[in-house]
Amino acid sequence: MTYAADRLYEETAYIAYHFHWSREQILDLPHAERVRWVREIARINTRVNEG
Repeated sequence: MTYAADRLYEETAYIAYHFHWSREQILDLPHAERVRWVREIARINTRVNEG
C-alpha cells in the first residue's frame, strides 16, 4: 500500500509552515510520527483560535 502523494505534500507543508523544519527532516519521520505532529499542530491551532 502506498501513501497518496498529495497527502504527503499537505503534511509536509503543514509541519514545515508551523515548525520551520526542513523537507528532509519531515520526510525522514516515520509516517505515524509525521501524522502525530500534524494532529498536535492542529490541536495547538484549535486552542489558539478558541482562546
